[in-house]
Amino acid sequence: MLFQPEQTYAKLSPLLASSCTPTPVAEPQWIAFNQALANSLGIPAELHNTEQGLLLYAGNQLPEWAQPHALAYAGHQFANFVPQLGDGRALLLTEVLDNNQQRFDIQLKGAGRTPYSRGGDGRSAIGPVLREYIVSEAMHALNIPTTRALAAVATGEAVQRETAQPGAILTRVASSHLRVGTAQYVLGLKRYDLLQQFADYVIQRHYPSAAEAANPYLDLLNQVIDTQAQLIAKWMSVGFIHGVMNTDNMTLSGETIDYGPCAFMEAYNPAQKFSYIDRRGRYAYQNQPPIAMWNLARYAETLLPLLTETDNDTEQAIQVATAAVEGFESVYHGYYEQAMATKIGHGHKASEPVTQQLLERLLHLMQQQQVDFTLAFRYLGDTDSSRFIELFSQDTTSAKNWYQDWLASHNDSKLTVVKQAMNQVNPAVIPRNHRLEEVIQAAQNSGDLRPFNRFVQALQQPFEERQEFAEFMQPAKPSEQVTTTFCGT
Repeated sequence: MLFQPEQTYAKLSPLLASSCTPTPVAEPQWIAFNQALANSLGIPAELHNTEQGLLLYAGNQLPEWAQPHALAYAGHQFANFVPQLGDGRALLLTEVLDNNQQRFDIQLKGAGRTPYSRGGDGRSAIGPVLREYIVSEAMHALNIPTTRALAAVATGEAVQRETAQPGAILTRVASSHLRVGTAQYVLGLKRYDLLQQFADYVIQRHYPSAAEAANPYLDLLNQVIDTQAQLIAKWMSVGFIHGVMNTDNMTLSGETIDYGPCAFMEAYNPAQKFSYIDRRGRYAYQNQPPIAMWNLARYAETLLPLLTETDNDTEQAIQVATAAVEGFESVYHGYYEQAMATKIGHGHKASEPVTQQLLERLLHLMQQQQVDFTLAFRYLGDTDSSRFIELFSQDTTSAKNWYQDWLASHNDSKLTVVKQAMNQVNPAVIPRNHRLEEVIQAAQNSGDLRPFNRFVQALQQPFEERQEFAEFMQPAKPSEQVTTTFCGT
C-alpha cells in the first residue's frame, strides 16, 4: 500500500490549529511499539521498531511529510465552560489512510509545549503513558471503539509533578481528534462560514451518508447521538468508568479518548468513581449515560445556526435539536439492554420481561454482596455453577435460586452453545487498577518493563482464560486496592 500522509483538517483554517514542532528529548528509548497497528496503517518498515522510528516517535527527527499541529478546542470541564483549551501537550503529526482507506490521525502526546499549554510543560510522565497504552489497547481487544497506541518512548528526562518522574511520549492513533469541545470552540469564533465548513468536514470524514439527507446537519446530530449511545452502552457492559467526561473528552467519531483517571469497576457499585478530582461523583459509573446526554446537548447547540435557515426558524431548530437529544435516552437503553442481555445469553430476547427481571435481580445480588462485576458474568458461562455461586459467599441460597431461574429461562436452548457465546462477550481479563499500578511502579521505580509487556500480552486475548495469566483475572485483595486515580497531566 502506498503511504500517503497528509493534513486535511489543519488546512481548513489557521484558526483551528497551530503549526508547532515537538521539543527534542535527551535520550529516547523504546518502551513499546504496536507492530500490528503499524502494519494496518501502512507505515513504512523504516519507521517501525527502528532507530529512525524511535527518533520520529520521540519528536527528535521528523520526516518531511510530518506537519505537526496543535489543535484548538474548548470544553465544559465539570460543567464549567472554558472557551479555549486545545492540545497543551499533543501534536498531530499527520493523517494517513489505512489498508481499508479509512483516515486516521497520528499524534504525539507529551512532545513538549504548544500555544495551548497554558503554563504547562507539555510533557508526560511514564505512568500516564503506560496507562493509556495498556487501557486503550485493552479496550480495542474488548471490541470497544477507542483511540489506540502506536508507540511509547521514554525520553531520558525527568518531569516534575508532585515528585520528579521519568518522562515518556505516547503516539496515539484516532479516527480523528475532533471533539464536542472542538465544535464548541468553532461556534465561539462566531463565523458561520467556518462553522458550516467544520460540520461539513465532520460529515465527510465520519458520517458521509448525512450529506444525502434532507437535513444533513440534523442527520449528523442524530448519527453522533447514536454512536455515543452505542459507546456508553459498551462502557457500562464491561464496568468501565471514564472518570473525566468533559465535552473536550467526547469525540465526534464515537471513540473512547483520554485515559487519565479511568478504571474498571471490580465490586459492583453503581455509584463507583475513581477520579481524584471528581469529588462529587459527577462522572461516576451510573452517571455516564446522563452525562453523555448532557454533552450531546452542548453539541446540538453548536449545530443550531446550521439548523436555522432564517431568523424565523430558530424556534423550530431548537425544537428538532431538543427532540434529537432527548431521544438519546431511549436509543441508549436499547443498546444497553441488548448488551446486558447478551451477557446472560438472552441477546435474542433482550426486551422481554424475564430478561430484564433476571438482570435486575443479578445486579441487585452483586451490589448487596459486593461481587466482582467481571467475574460474575464470566463465571456464569462455566460448564457448572460452582465458581459463580462461590462469588456470592454471603448468601449462596439467593445466588442458587437465581441460577436455577436463569437455567429455566434457557429451557429451549442448547446451554453449551449459549455459554460459549456468552464467553465471547464476557471478558476473563480486564486491566484491573491494582495491576496497572504494579506495572507503573515497576517502570517508574526501576525501569523494569517486564510487568508492562506481560500485562499487554495478557490483555490481547481478553476472552480467553489462559493459565499463564491466571493472576490477572483476580480482583484486588483489600491490601492491593487502588481506589483513586489521577489525570496524569
